[in-house]
Amino acid sequence: AMGLIGIGCSPVLMAAYYIFARSFSPKVFATLAAAIIGFGSLGNIAGSAPLARTVEEFGWRQTMGGFSVLTLLIAALLWRTLQDPPRMPRQPGSVLDVLRLRALWPIFAMMFVCYAPAAGLRALWAGPYAAHTFGADAGGIGRLTLVMGLAMVAGNFAYGPLDRWLGTRKWVIWTGNLGVVLGCLGLALWPGMGLQEATATFAVIGFCGASFGIVIAHGRAFVPPHLIGRGVTLLNLFGIAGAGIAQVITGQLHSAMQPAPYPAIFLYFAATTALGLLVYLAARDRTD
Repeated sequence: AMGLIGIGCSPVLMAAYYIFARSFSPKVFATLAAAIIGFGSLGNIAGSAPLARTVEEFGWRQTMGGFSVLTLLIAALLWRTLQDPPRMPRQPGSVLDVLRLRALWPIFAMMFVCYAPAAGLRALWAGPYAAHTFGADAGGIGRLTLVMGLAMVAGNFAYGPLDRWLGTRKWVIWTGNLGVVLGCLGLALWPGMGLQEATATFAVIGFCGASFGIVIAHGRAFVPPHLIGRGVTLLNLFGIAGAGIAQVITGQLHSAMQPAPYPAIFLYFAATTALGLLVYLAARDRTD
């Protein structure tokens, strides 16, 4: 069942990016790409405390049945209203052709690290850290993760238009992810901070770490039209793979660095993001 859910979810973001790339001006791709992640992040928030309350009230089977009905209604709406972009003349091309685009290599590096801190900390480590460090109960953990989640939503909407406003995509991404590095270093090196300061720091990491969409937009600018679908999918793969690998590695750090594993976890996220920033310095800026 979980595999079917994954298969069903997997085309949504990539299909949207493909439609944006084919149907709209390249100048607004970053705004649209970030906005759809922002709306998706709102769904993540709805899937936390509200979902738990719904399960308590109605049971998990009834809740899943309701989601099934809602998903079918949305699918029917898409079937009726969504228009495919005009078909392009068929041209040969593969993922290997995308990998041969050297302009993408430093962007792949940035893609690999940019999503991992915000995703890993909110989904995996924020709760245990707050519980073990501050003795936070479920309510305190919920407030911390809610604040971070809202900051991630706000960050997605903020990143989108900045490349047009400031005339640079590279340095918007670079500066934002520098904020992630500083936030992670703050958590690692300031053991005396309280829960409120930690919550604010997690919010900074969530806001600055919401550059996923604009990094994809930067890479998309170097992909020829006939490879757009493969290009944005490969960029997305680097981002999701980086987040997944980071969770495995930080899990091993958590086991190895007992009884105080969290500074090592935060330093890992700071170090890998900083390394990505160094490689990303070689990227060519492009906003079209």
